[in-house]
Amino acid sequence: MNPMSKCVFCEIANGRIPSIRVYEDDDFLVFMDINPVTDGHCLLVTRNHYPTMAEVPDAILAKALPLAKALAQAAMLGVGAEGFNVICNNGSVSGQLVDHWHLHVIPRRDKAELPLRQGDPADLTKLPFVADAIRSNL
Repeated sequence: MNPMSKCVFCEIANGRIPSIRVYEDDDFLVFMDINPVTDGHCLLVTRNHYPTMAEVPDAILAKALPLAKALAQAAMLGVGAEGFNVICNNGSVSGQLVDHWHLHVIPRRDKAELPLRQGDPADLTKLPFVADAIRSNL
């Protein structure tokens, strides 16, 4: 069976599942999240199926951030927000619930709407080694 046939975002993009669409073009579809964190929470999804950002072609990714910026600005004006978050979860361990790459664009009026905590202070003796491990894989 084709994995895309079970993908809810592919079904939405193909019009087989209804959605409240905000924007669409040849590469992307933006629709309202049905489980919003805040009023105005939208999902920006690729029309083609890519499980995570690692599989999305660079040319598509290069178009995604300017679109997310425009969407965030429009959402802030539309719902009277003062800020926004753009969130991208990749893999189930990060909280990705649908195996189709997407961005959450979440307008914010109050910090309590989406609680995020600052991490604990880094071990400065370990930090250079972690940076080296990342750098060596770039």
